[in-house]
Amino acid sequence: MNKIRKAFPFVIGFLIIFPSLLSSQDQRIADSLRLVYEADSLEGIAKLELLKKLSFNESNDQKLSLEYAQELINLSEETENISYLFQGYFSKGNVYRILGDIEEAIEAYFKSAEIAKQAGKAGHEGSAYGAIADIYAISENYSNANLYYDKAIEVLRVSDDTIALASYISNAGDALMNSGNYQKALEYFEESGDIFQDLGYEIGKAYSLGNTGMVYANIGNNSTAEKNINEAISILEDYEDYYSISVYLVAMSDLYKEKGALKEALNYAGKSLDLAQKYELKDQISDANLKLSQLYEKNGNVALSLKHFKEHIAYRDSIKNLETIQELADQRTDFEVSQKQLEVDLLDQEKKNQQLITFFTFLFLLAIGLLAFGLFKRNQFISKTKSIIEKEKDRSEELLLNILPQETAEELKSHGKVEAVKFDEVTVLFTDFVKFSSVAESIDPKQLVKSIDFYFKKFDEIGEKHGLEKIKTIGDAYMTACGLPSPDPIHAQKVAEAAKEMVEFVNAATENKNGIHHFEIRVGIHTGPVVAGVVGSKKFAYDIWGDTVNIASRMETNSIPGKINISETTYNKVKEKFDCEYRGEIEAKNRGKLKMYFLS
Repeated sequence: MNKIRKAFPFVIGFLIIFPSLLSSQDQRIADSLRLVYEADSLEGIAKLELLKKLSFNESNDQKLSLEYAQELINLSEETENISYLFQGYFSKGNVYRILGDIEEAIEAYFKSAEIAKQAGKAGHEGSAYGAIADIYAISENYSNANLYYDKAIEVLRVSDDTIALASYISNAGDALMNSGNYQKALEYFEESGDIFQDLGYEIGKAYSLGNTGMVYANIGNNSTAEKNINEAISILEDYEDYYSISVYLVAMSDLYKEKGALKEALNYAGKSLDLAQKYELKDQISDANLKLSQLYEKNGNVALSLKHFKEHIAYRDSIKNLETIQELADQRTDFEVSQKQLEVDLLDQEKKNQQLITFFTFLFLLAIGLLAFGLFKRNQFISKTKSIIEKEKDRSEELLLNILPQETAEELKSHGKVEAVKFDEVTVLFTDFVKFSSVAESIDPKQLVKSIDFYFKKFDEIGEKHGLEKIKTIGDAYMTACGLPSPDPIHAQKVAEAAKEMVEFVNAATENKNGIHHFEIRVGIHTGPVVAGVVGSKKFAYDIWGDTVNIASRMETNSIPGKINISETTYNKVKEKFDCEYRGEIEAKNRGKLKMYFLS
């Protein structure tokens, strides 16, 4: 079965906020406390406590929750109350996380961690580390997430904040589940569930049930998974915890999809989207749209599938040009036009031949021998024409496969168009010849072209050997990628191996004495999401778009001759296989400072 992935890599860390708060998030509490707030009769600690509880319990209007958190920060600074200042920044981080503004969220969490550490508040400090771990989990950086979860749990075990401890034990289990360590995840969920049970903490119990259900779904025990998740949703409805309900509704949709019950699966995914849109839960809007797109595609409803996929992309990646790419990719290709033209030519020729046969039959009715000869020539012509068509078809297919991946070429032949596809993780490589422009002005053009061809042919050979997909060349720049058109779990490792072999080839080529001008190269690599498709109606090409391409180009620009410069994202993928040298944070054009590494 397909592994069920939750729309968010955690479901409870943002709910257990303060070490001293033993109640769960409840919109009903926020509604009642707002009357006290509007009366404006409280001062000092009482006013701070009111703002803390309002920001925490306000789940229907996140912007209002953010206003309460900011007012709590301002008032805490005025009164120099460190404890409530921590809680203000922590609550601010939680709201931004729910709204999908990860940059603002993590800034607030680090600020709260700094305040807690200075004040010597172990419970607060542990909660802040746990929230930072949650952010790494959101980014699917599970190695860093586990480091901060371990740090949070270690600090919280010596504090008196049992709910926060249980919360981050559960969140750590969630990160383990999403990275495929199901047995360890179950152990974490069991420990957190026992703590919540002992405390009588119902909403914590709900999360433990739901998360355990997720694990059972991943290991194929769908009946137990469905039972646990339904029980979790039932508890969460009492607390109006719509964010978590939306997450679990998508999980239920997956379970019914596995059963083949598409109607029920669509119903659950639709409910998740309605809740997410009503309460402006951007991540869940994205994931619910993705789930609906997959279900409608399976159901044969291409139009609705594409509609929901576009909305998923708009919320998750803000890729603005997908619609344009799809329109371009929808145009007819030269290959299809040439095929149709051959068919028309053949029909025209057959019509002319038939007219010729009819004419001679009418004039020379008795000339049976001549008629037989004419028929023989006609058949011979048709056979020859068919042979030419088959050869041209084979030649066209060979040319098509030379410029497009096989899967893309098959789609083009079958449907006459190519749909743009989003790939969540691809590794992109750029190479560039050092001082190419100055060399191009000083040597014979034929020698220049011969030199470029010498290097690029070898790069093509290396890329094919390691399973890379060549994208294009622009002047002296060479671009290739791995992880598309079919996903590859070790795409970053393959690109790294190919890059090392390319550099070795260029270094060794200096011994070549056959009239080749020798260059040095710079190499840059980055890993991330891209959109791939075919554009144009003439001289069409398979290409990729997205910020990942731009960052890969910046990695190459900031490399040095003979070196392979990789981004932090790629480094995290290959560091276990290759030695890397950290270069620090380097200014990249239009990108600000980026962490870079040399691949040894």
